[in-house]
Amino acid sequence: MADYLPTAPYRGTRDFLPAEMSVRTQVFQRLYDVIERYGYLRYDGPVLEPVEIYEAKSSREIVEQQLYTLTDRGERRLALRPEMTPSVARIIAGNAGKLPFPVRWYSHPNCHRYERPQRGRVREHWQINVDVFGSDSPSCETEIFELIHDMMAGLTASPDMWVLRVSDRVLLNAILTTMVEVPADQTREVSALIDRWEKYPQDTLAQEAAELGMTEKQFHRLGEILSAGDALLDDLPGEAREQSVLMRVLDSSARHLVTFDPLIVRGFDYYTSTVFEVFDTSPENRRSLFGGGRYSNLVGLFCAAQIPGIGFGMGDVTLMDFLGTHGLLPAPRSEVDVAVIPVDETLAQAARQVAHDLRQTGLRTSTPLEYRKLGKELARANKSGARVAVIVGRDEWAVGAVTIRNMVTGDQQQTPTDAAPSVVTTMLG
Repeated sequence: MADYLPTAPYRGTRDFLPAEMSVRTQVFQRLYDVIERYGYLRYDGPVLEPVEIYEAKSSREIVEQQLYTLTDRGERRLALRPEMTPSVARIIAGNAGKLPFPVRWYSHPNCHRYERPQRGRVREHWQINVDVFGSDSPSCETEIFELIHDMMAGLTASPDMWVLRVSDRVLLNAILTTMVEVPADQTREVSALIDRWEKYPQDTLAQEAAELGMTEKQFHRLGEILSAGDALLDDLPGEAREQSVLMRVLDSSARHLVTFDPLIVRGFDYYTSTVFEVFDTSPENRRSLFGGGRYSNLVGLFCAAQIPGIGFGMGDVTLMDFLGTHGLLPAPRSEVDVAVIPVDETLAQAARQVAHDLRQTGLRTSTPLEYRKLGKELARANKSGARVAVIVGRDEWAVGAVTIRNMVTGDQQQTPTDAAPSVVTTMLG
């Protein structure tokens, strides 16, 4: 027996056959259209980046457990990008002198993380990133929240299918230090505990809190605060409210766009203020879909300029799970709109000529690569999803005509060759 190479992709990566690729392309194009209507411009960057840009500000989990790393022949430590935000901060810093701030950018990078493959998590994913750089205005938050609502509407998701939950690192730190009496140098560790609040049993969280030095009274108080929701806003320290960009959004007409939730933390170290996540509300898929936040100091890793940013990343895996859960995935497109079929090999060039004219009108058109009998070609055209077949016969071609068949109804008509594009277009509706 021959020793063949494996056909399965590397664990945690995926092959996309044409039907699935068609669905993905339709979904992403809808999102691109919405994003670009807001004036965002698309960019991209390299998949290989220096390890240091992730060690500086990404989450410990990514740096210590999930980076795919390598050392090149020049002894430089590189990583396959696990996310796009550090890369875009680098790009912004490198081009700061010629950019008209504030700038609106978006991208759709391929990212890699050494995850344990499971529902919602793989080792290679595609992520739509949307960012604004160069403004501290709360209008940035408002626009991002409005954009998210329009993106979800563009996917035909109704408002009851998802919720946009928001918080603020400034407010959270104030809550921990003044209301729970956590020492300032421990807020990071306790924030990480809060980030796991909905994922672990209370006894596990209590044990972790004790290991951090929290008393039972502090842990109980923390639980009360985290369950308070909107009511917590009335008890926040005045100084924290004034420093929070998010509070200005919550006090504005944009309040209806979001749900305040102190459980939203986000794991990345570069977030400095506003943080948010979109959650699926279905009991079958009750999980975070995507999120983001404001980062004031990330560009400062690369240059002296102070260029604040805010943005989010929408991963393809959780997005497709969400659309599938709610029955919102579009149907795959057919291979072609119309098939042009010659009745014998001598008419192959004539068929290509007709196909050329049809393609010039924007119709997806195929011709046979190998000659087969008409019946077999019609069956092939039907299987490919063609709704119209143009049959090039000897007698018809001799008088400058072709036969056009409606593959749905079976009706057909003889048409002058030069009129074929308009007749086919009409038949396709």
